[in-house]
Amino acid sequence: MTTLFDKIWQSHVVASNEDGEDLVYIDRHLVQEVSSPQAFAGLALSGRVLRSSERHIAIQDHNVPTTPDRNTHIPNAESAAQIATLRANAKRTGMRLIDLDDKRQGIVHVVGPEQGYILPGATVVCGDSHTATLGALGALAWGIGTSEAEHVMSTQSLWLRKLATLGLRVDGQLGLGVYAKDLALAIIRQLGTSGGVGFAIEYFGPTVSALSMEARMTLCNMTIEAGSRFGLVAPDDTTVAYLRPRVSGLAKTHFDHALNAWRSLQTDNYGVNGIKADFDRLEAVDASRIQPLVTWGTTPADSAGFDQNVPYSFGSDDSIAEQHRFEAALTYMGLHAGQAVASIPIDVAFIGSCTNARIEDLRAAASVTQGRRIAKGVRGLVVPGSTMVKHQAEAEGLAQIFVDAGFEWRESGCSMCVGMNGDNLKPGQRSASTSNRNFENRQGQGGRTHLMSPAAVAASALRGALTDPREFLS
Repeated sequence: MTTLFDKIWQSHVVASNEDGEDLVYIDRHLVQEVSSPQAFAGLALSGRVLRSSERHIAIQDHNVPTTPDRNTHIPNAESAAQIATLRANAKRTGMRLIDLDDKRQGIVHVVGPEQGYILPGATVVCGDSHTATLGALGALAWGIGTSEAEHVMSTQSLWLRKLATLGLRVDGQLGLGVYAKDLALAIIRQLGTSGGVGFAIEYFGPTVSALSMEARMTLCNMTIEAGSRFGLVAPDDTTVAYLRPRVSGLAKTHFDHALNAWRSLQTDNYGVNGIKADFDRLEAVDASRIQPLVTWGTTPADSAGFDQNVPYSFGSDDSIAEQHRFEAALTYMGLHAGQAVASIPIDVAFIGSCTNARIEDLRAAASVTQGRRIAKGVRGLVVPGSTMVKHQAEAEGLAQIFVDAGFEWRESGCSMCVGMNGDNLKPGQRSASTSNRNFENRQGQGGRTHLMSPAAVAASALRGALTDPREFLS
């Protein structure tokens, strides 16, 4: 009996060594402009070439401005250089490139699934930790470093040590105004930011099965914030329905035949009816008890309900180090213990990132925003996860809803999630954000980030303070 993680891993092992490592074959490699220059340079220096060019796709997203003139004007010289370098490296090596003027351009973790490039049972790597997003399709996907990227380019494989498995069962129905982002924040609060270290996490249970593919991507995206490199959901009818219109080439030709293999990609024993699960560790979450959440501190585990107060200490860990971290977080965030969460004002509302910038996310935010205006003094940005999402949102009238409400409607890219492309918080500014990290200086030097769902960001923009989206939902 084995888990989904075990099955994919074992089917990709090429060799093993005496140190307990496996040489794992890599099916797909997504390449970005930020993490790839040294890998390409090492490849050229050694005189090697891409072993399998069709298994690599280059996408520009981190440094990409989200302004309409980005194809002709990139103000930051370093950003312009990295974008130009990836373009040149792709041309030199024969790697496929989705350039800025391509209708498929967008954030790498949005574009990969959108283009049918990620398939169940595949191994997928990218020089970005949130590659775990792609595990939502039943793939084994994780972030890698520069030296590993060079190894994948030249050998299509990596030496890795197999992890233990953590099964996370979710039961109960998500309530009104509660989304996959809230579920992810609740899980991180339960596990802690290091609770998943050393484990590959598989999400399962009736609540997970009921999630849309886009919601599953949000859940898997946040896995890295609990300390795990891998987040997976077993493929099912939802996966098949998502992929069928998106795949092309041989994947399209042999799609129905592939279904037989995908159906076997399930953990053999999930541990129901008193039977011990195949996982090395098992955790459970009751989704019916989760309310809309927002972070108050400087890690994604620092969250509370909108009707709650900033705590006086963090959880049950009363260690001196944790108390110091707690106090430092409040100081950085400009908050005090006992302060009502709903009393915290915001300067910026950001809807975007690889966590929450798909069409479903924009629909949720628009449902709150429609017919209303954002508060005076609040800057609102809506940044679609890809150009295709942007066009779909415009066709559905969502873009106009945002513009009418006072939001800026931008081009696709990572935008304010990373604060390295012109979309930044100013020192002391506070944002309601759909991104995945609220670390110090993440969205700009001295910027303060509160993580929440797209609907909650929209609600917070309307009131000018952290706001429960249920105030605007019927």
